Amino acid sequence: MHIKSQKDFFAGLLYIVIGIGFAIGASNYSVGDAARMGPGYFPLLLGVLLAIIGAVVAFRALVIETPDGDPVGPWAWKPLAYIILANFLFGILLGGMPSLGIPAMGLIVAIFALVIVAARAGTEFKWSEVIILSVVLAVGSWITFVWGLNLTLQVWPSFISG
Repeated sequence: MHIKSQKDFFAGLLYIVIGIGFAIGASNYSVGDAARMGPGYFPLLLGVLLAIIGAVVAFRALVIETPDGDPVGPWAWKPLAYIILANFLFGILLGGMPSLGIPAMGLIVAIFALVIVAARAGTEFKWSEVIILSVVLAVGSWITFVWGLNLTLQVWPSFISG
């Protein structure tokens, strides 16, 4: 069988693998049934749904012709590195890393760092846009998680909030 769209085929395979991984991970929890859902019910359902979507996408990549075969291009290493770094930095700043002597800096600082580092992954970087986005996301996260859901998150660094 000939792959007619490489991008769609490999994206479908990725969906299948991630979906199966979620389904297997969810099976470690009590699944329950539709009337009394356990903690594993929703992740199992999402994993199966993602695997089915992946199978459909991969099948369509084998059946539907594309003009140039839609080849997979080279890896975009710079964006990949910046996005992974941004997520690690967010986690470290939000919760701190006592083993390295890094204190928790709080939600606002972590979001600002996340947005600034992740924005470096793109081809354009404009400080004004990045700061506006950081403020909007920080305020929106505070409203959603701290004020709306009453989660006990450290919002500011301890040297500011006391």
